[in-house]
Amino acid sequence: MLRAVFAAVPLLTLPVIAYGLLAASLGGAASPAAAAAIAHPLFTLTTAGGGLWPVSAGDLLLVGGLAAGFIDLIKGAPDRRAVLVNHALTIILFATCLAALLLAPAFASSCFFLLTLMVLLDLAAGLISAYAQAEPPSRR
Repeated sequence: MLRAVFAAVPLLTLPVIAYGLLAASLGGAASPAAAAAIAHPLFTLTTAGGGLWPVSAGDLLLVGGLAAGFIDLIKGAPDRRAVLVNHALTIILFATCLAALLLAPAFASSCFFLLTLMVLLDLAAGLISAYAQAEPPSRR
């Protein structure tokens, strides 16, 4: 039962929800300052060559999104119904992300755009994979 739920829910929901919670805690969806705060460096790493690499909360969300997208691509679905539910939920997630990106100032950032793009690519990969695995229609 738990495996079927895990297979049906798109994992990219997690970084999208995390972005939304972070934006809400930094001023709400109507606050353009929230997007700026998410892009503000949390800490700085020093590279081997001496360069400084500032890492923001948005960068960490993108890493989480890449990991979630990768796991979403390689996880197996227990049955056809779970695949269909996953596709439907991914479409809803993409529509929600696109609406937030276009309508809410806190979501108007490169970070959220890239998360939205990851959701779109996950949707496309899932549909292509399902099409490739489908049995060809029988000819009579």
